Amino acid sequence: MFSPKEPFACGCLVSKMKKAIIYLEDGTIFQGRTLDTKGETAGELVFNTALTGYQEVLTDPSYAGQIVVMTYPLIGNYGVNDQDVESKKIWVKGFIVKEFCRKYSNYRAAKSLNQYLNENNIIGIEGVDTRALTRHLRVFGAMKGMISTEDFNPASLKKKLKKTPDMEGSDWVKEVTTKEKYIWGPKENFSFKVAALDCGIKFNILRILEELGCQVHVFPATASAQDIKAVGPDGLFLSNGPGDPAALPYVTDTVKNFFGVVPIFGICLGHQILGLALGGKTYKLKFGHHGANHPAKDFPRSRISITSQNHGFCVDADSLNKNEVEITHRNLNDNTVEGLRHKKYPLFSVQYHPEAAPGPRDAQYLFEGFIALMKEHKKKK
Repeated sequence: MFSPKEPFACGCLVSKMKKAIIYLEDGTIFQGRTLDTKGETAGELVFNTALTGYQEVLTDPSYAGQIVVMTYPLIGNYGVNDQDVESKKIWVKGFIVKEFCRKYSNYRAAKSLNQYLNENNIIGIEGVDTRALTRHLRVFGAMKGMISTEDFNPASLKKKLKKTPDMEGSDWVKEVTTKEKYIWGPKENFSFKVAALDCGIKFNILRILEELGCQVHVFPATASAQDIKAVGPDGLFLSNGPGDPAALPYVTDTVKNFFGVVPIFGICLGHQILGLALGGKTYKLKFGHHGANHPAKDFPRSRISITSQNHGFCVDADSLNKNEVEITHRNLNDNTVEGLRHKKYPLFSVQYHPEAAPGPRDAQYLFEGFIALMKEHKKKK
């Protein structure tokens, strides 16, 4: 499937841009035009339906190993800034849009999205029929793909793509987790000490915990239960992150040591890890949930939140022990599990991102629920 060859993108002629090809593992080919960064990149292709928040998407560690297709046609109109990053670097393997906006306008903007991608050596391509590409992924499922500005031979690209590992069974957490423990938040005069297992944690999670009076001790995902207990935490937080939760037994085993010891709150991958630690199973979704407009029903509160989501795996509801675990949230698009809590222990989790960034803030009350659990736990000490 090839895009038109007429002049495109704010007066930038096609002749001045380099041709790029997208090769999917099922043999489907799309064509576009690249920015300044040339070469090849490969990963799992997923589509994101958010209209804004592209900088947060690019820097979300949960996208490690993936090439992101934005469904909204014009991306980059408000540029990028130094405040909206969700980690220390861009994690996506590639970025595909219909059109990049060269002339950005926003009082916080420091540079254009194109400049940002080029400075970080991320291959960004435009001129792609993103509607057709998104439909293809939705019908046939997320799949591996390769972007190339150098090799246009399908047989050669197919051979190269086979060397790219599948997302299912892959441990991407070790790629994104912090190498050393660090502390986020006030050094003194804090209300709660939270231990966070960094599986790919987003900065906005840390910002919110800090605003709620927490000093957060951020541990590598490989940290032992003994290391975590040594700081005397009031609660344990399990972060979002990339890859297959079933490939992280070392994290799951660590989490089990804290059941009934301190309150636990998990988000996204942390939710899946908690589900596994409670004896459940996970499975891969056909094309995942990636966007900022997913409706999730909160059964205990009898309310619906519009949520930000980014995951390709899900907890199997039938695998959970209903005598011990209660399903608290469901996705109203496909009825998948979006939240759970234990009937005895002070622990709960949600599949979506209550911290938003990007997305609506409908579900930020969940952080206050975590604070309430820690407050109650401290009273019982």
